[in-house]
Amino acid sequence: MVAADTGGVLFSIVLVTWLLAPELVSPANLLPLAATTLLVTLLVARQLGFYHSIVRYLGMGLAVASIKVVMASAATLAVSAYFYGLTSLPIRLSIVYGAFFGLYLVGSRYMAQHLLVRRSQGNENVIVYGAGEAGAQVATAMQNGETFTPVAFIDDDPSLQGKRVSGLNVHGLDSLDLLIERFGVTRVLLAMPSISRHSRREIISVLEPLSVHVQTIPDINDLITGRARVDDFHEVDVADLLGRDVVPPEDALLRATVTDKVVMVTGAGGSIGSELCRQILMLEPKTLVLFEISEFALYQINSELEILSQSLGIHCEIKALLGSVHHQDRVQEIMQVFGVNTVYHAAAYKHVPMVEQNNLEGVHNNIFGTLHAANAAAACGVETFVLVSTDKAVSPTNVMGATKRFAEMVLQAMQDQYPSTCFCMVRFGNVLESSGSVVPLFREQIRAGGPVTVTHRDIIRYFMTIHEAAQLVIQAGAMAKGGDVFVLDMGEPVKIVDLAERMVNMMGLTVKNEDQPDGDIEIKFTGLRPAEKLYEELLIGSDVSDTEHPRILCANEEYLPFETLQRHIDNLAAASQAGDREKLRMVLLRSVSGYAPTNSIDDLVHVATHGSRDESPSDKVISLTSRRA
Repeated sequence: MVAADTGGVLFSIVLVTWLLAPELVSPANLLPLAATTLLVTLLVARQLGFYHSIVRYLGMGLAVASIKVVMASAATLAVSAYFYGLTSLPIRLSIVYGAFFGLYLVGSRYMAQHLLVRRSQGNENVIVYGAGEAGAQVATAMQNGETFTPVAFIDDDPSLQGKRVSGLNVHGLDSLDLLIERFGVTRVLLAMPSISRHSRREIISVLEPLSVHVQTIPDINDLITGRARVDDFHEVDVADLLGRDVVPPEDALLRATVTDKVVMVTGAGGSIGSELCRQILMLEPKTLVLFEISEFALYQINSELEILSQSLGIHCEIKALLGSVHHQDRVQEIMQVFGVNTVYHAAAYKHVPMVEQNNLEGVHNNIFGTLHAANAAAACGVETFVLVSTDKAVSPTNVMGATKRFAEMVLQAMQDQYPSTCFCMVRFGNVLESSGSVVPLFREQIRAGGPVTVTHRDIIRYFMTIHEAAQLVIQAGAMAKGGDVFVLDMGEPVKIVDLAERMVNMMGLTVKNEDQPDGDIEIKFTGLRPAEKLYEELLIGSDVSDTEHPRILCANEEYLPFETLQRHIDNLAAASQAGDREKLRMVLLRSVSGYAPTNSIDDLVHVATHGSRDESPSDKVISLTSRRA
C-alpha cells in the first residue's frame, strides 16, 4: 500500500505539472517537490491508520480520512512549489493535484475492496427477500463473508422495485422464477423480521414450489435485545408454515399473579417449564423458584436466567432447587420457606409411548406428583396453583392422557376442600419445538437424507408455539376463580404429512413419491403407535364459555367429588405399591370418563413378567361397563 501510494503521489505530481506548467517537467525541478510532498503524505496517511486498515472492511471512514490526507498532501505541494520557486501558481497547482490524488487514493482502495470481496464470496447464490434495512444489512454481511453471494433483492414494495440497495437490483415477486434460473439460486433468505406471521405464510406459500432452501433472519425482538445478530440465519419457523398470528398479550393479566410475587415453577427445566421461567422473569417477580428433578436441566435454565436478568437489569432473586414432586415434604418446605404466592405446575411425563411403556412412573409423576404439589400449596396458603395440562386428557386412549385427566380432577376436587387456594388448569395441544415434538425429528431426518417417518397418512394435530402457549398459561391463571378448566384456542388442526412435505420443500428439497420418483426425501408411513389417536380433542362435552381473552376458553366439566376421588387415589396407591399394572389400569378405567385404551398393557416390566394378556382391551372395557350398569 505504501508503494502504491508512492506511485500515486509521483504520478499525480507529474501529471498536474505537465498540464499546468510543462516547462517545469524535468527531474531537477520535480525531484525536491515530489520528495517533500511524498514524505508528508505518507506520514499523515500512516498517522490516520491508512496502513493499518483491512481494505476489505473499509467503510465511510475511508472517505473522511482520505480528505485529510489529500488536504495535507496538496498543502505541502503548494508550500513546496512556492518555497522552491517552481511556479507562480501554487494554489491552482495544489487544487488540481488534490483532485487527481484524491481520485487515486479513494478509487484504488474501493477497487481493491471490490476485487477482494468478489474473490472471497462463496459459490452459493442467494436472493434476499426484503430490501429494507434488515435486508441491506444481511446483503452487506454476505458480501463481506465467504459463504454466500447475494445476487438480487425481491420486495413487494413498488417504490423500491427498480432501485439498487447495497449494490444489488430490487425486483418484484414476478421476477423470482427468472432470477432463480438465471443465477442458479439455491437459497432465498427472508429478511422481514417485523411482518405478521400471516403475511410471512403467504410469502412462504409462493416459495414452497420453487425447490429453494428458504431461511430467515431472527425475530425483530431478538435483534433488538441483542440475543441474535442480523446474519444469524436459521430454518423457517414451523409456526410460519402454519400462518397463525399471535394475539398480543394483555399486560394486566400477565402481571396479575407474577409481578412482585414469589413464583414457583415445577419442572422448570422442561420445554414448557423453561419457557414459563423466561417469560415470568421478564414480568419481574420478587423471587423465582426453579424446581426440577434433573440436575443438568436445572443448571441450564438457572444459568440462562441469571445471564438474562443481569443483561436486562431485572432485580429478581432466582432460587434453583433440586427435588421431585413425589416428595410432598420437600415441596411443602420450599413453598413455606420462600413464601410462594403462585405455582405453575409443569412437571409431568408427556411422551405417549414412553409413559405407555412405564405406566407406573407415569401414574406416580402425573397423578401423585400433582396431588402432592397441590396438597403442599394448600397447606402453605399459596394463592394460585396452575396445572399445565394437555388435549390428550380428553377421551384418552393412553396412560399419559388418562393420568393428566386424573390430575385435572384432583385439582377440581381439591378446590371444594381448600377454597383459599385458587386451583385451575390450562389445557392445550402440541407445542412446536418442544421435547418430543415431531418438528425437530423431521428436521433431523431431512438433514440425514430421509426418510421422514409419519405414523399415519390421515393423522392430524393442533399446534401452537411454545412462546404463545406460555403466555396464555400465565394469562389464564390470572383469570381463574377456582376449579377452572381453561382451554386454549389452537386454531385449525394440521395434517402431519402436510407439515412434513412443507418442511422438505422449505429446505430446498423435493418429496420422493409415485409422482416424483426422482425426489430427494421419501415420506414413510410407519403405522399408529400403541395408544395413539388419529386426532385429538380439547373439550369434554360442549359446555364452554368465552373469557376476556379471545384465545382462552373456559370449560365447565364434570368431576368426581373429593371423597369418591380419594378412594380411587387409595386404590391407585395400593396398585402402585404392589406393582400391579392390571389393577392400575382398572382404576383409571373406573375413574377417568372416556378412557378407552386401544392396546394391551405395554409396560415393559409387565410384558417381561406376564407376557401378552389374554383379554383384549375392548373386552375389559365392556366388562367394566357392565359392572357400572
